[in-house]
Amino acid sequence: MSLDAKTEPADVDQIVAAVRALQTEVDRLPAERNLAERLNVKRHQLRKALAILRQSGDLVPASARRAPTALPRYSEELVRLTNPIEVLEMRLLMEPGLARLASLRASALDMARISRAATTPEDAAAGPVDLAFHLAIVEAARNHLAGEFYKMLRQVGVDARVRIARITPVTCPKRIRQRDAEHRLIAEAIADRDPEAAETAMRAHLLSVQKQIHARINAGTEAA
Repeated sequence: MSLDAKTEPADVDQIVAAVRALQTEVDRLPAERNLAERLNVKRHQLRKALAILRQSGDLVPASARRAPTALPRYSEELVRLTNPIEVLEMRLLMEPGLARLASLRASALDMARISRAATTPEDAAAGPVDLAFHLAIVEAARNHLAGEFYKMLRQVGVDARVRIARITPVTCPKRIRQRDAEHRLIAEAIADRDPEAAETAMRAHLLSVQKQIHARINAGTEAA
């Protein structure tokens, strides 16, 4: 990727856009000199663009650009101590606020990523798509500490010893359509830069998930 000609200082925004696009293609940005050559811009202009990206939080360190489903492993003790209801309660405490932050801080690339993940493609595994959607919002919130807490929470939540049996399969088309509709409402609120709507839509989505969890637990109790 390169710009057609040496960009004038007034076109720093063009360099910013080029660096943002390059970040989606590579794991690590080249050194400043090589990056300037690759984009065909002057180094002092590149520095201005990089400063803008750092200030906006859009210059993501390579160590933070992990695959959407790459979650670290955490203590076995957390799995032993908790249950699905507690996991969902913590998600209800965290995610509406993260959706609010995302609506205020998300870049155009973040919004595009969230929007793509809001709809499950045909023949795609529903679980990874759901996780990618929520992690895209967490990343767009630009709070790295909250992001690490959230990844730990999701890692605990997907452990087989914490999960409970489902009444209907995760691949049930009706449930996937309902979930996607809820996801799209959240994505639209974030794209509209509407923090109240984003927070409300995320809370409504998680309350729907909580209702399903309680239904599965009650069904299991009755079967016993």
